[in-house]
Amino acid sequence: MKTLYEAVSVATGGRGGHVKTEDGPIDLTLSEPKSVGGDGGDGTNPEQLFGCAYAACFGGALQLMASKKRIELTDEVTVTATIGFCKDEDGAFLEATLDCYLPGASVEEGENLIKLAHEICPFSKATRDNITVTLNLMLDE
Repeated sequence: MKTLYEAVSVATGGRGGHVKTEDGPIDLTLSEPKSVGGDGGDGTNPEQLFGCAYAACFGGALQLMASKKRIELTDEVTVTATIGFCKDEDGAFLEATLDCYLPGASVEEGENLIKLAHEICPFSKATRDNITVTLNLMLDE
């Protein structure tokens, strides 16, 4: 195994604290949503950060697979991640839904690209068999 890149992030104060990256691009205050007992402040939360990261990574995997399959997508490829913070009798857990908009792809191509991207995306690999991930192809209306 060869490490190509490492990101160092520091969280202080838990879900209502602060996060930053060692090299500076991220420096954010955290706020807990009211629905989970927090103050509902103006800060971000771990689920939003995870959703942004997963959506970006999955979008990159879609583009890579489209390139390998010689499917030309437009620049409007969009992945919308909805991350659910859930609770059951065993405690808290996450769930994810990825809505993928792939203009330029047919339904068959889009479904195939989403399946292939889910196999190679590092975030999909990290969550596989750990959380429920729902994948949706979004079509033009």
